[in-house]
Amino acid sequence: MNRINPRKLLLSKWTAAVPHNREKHFLVTQLFCDEEGTVLDIELQAVLTQRNQRLTWQSLQDAGAWKMGWQ
Repeated sequence: MNRINPRKLLLSKWTAAVPHNREKHFLVTQLFCDEEGTVLDIELQAVLTQRNQRLTWQSLQDAGAWKMGWQ
């Protein structure tokens, strides 16, 4: 499991463990927080296609799906 501090996710780099449509490298471009500043969701942008996807930050903890950094 990846250990993550949700407040430090902005502009972090991630590699998909199982790439789809040649999209392997991703960048966290936006954090979605509640009124108290707690991070709820993130927006990931594929480097190759610039496609955005929104998901919960906890999904990045799944080492079977995501690896920290670009590899």
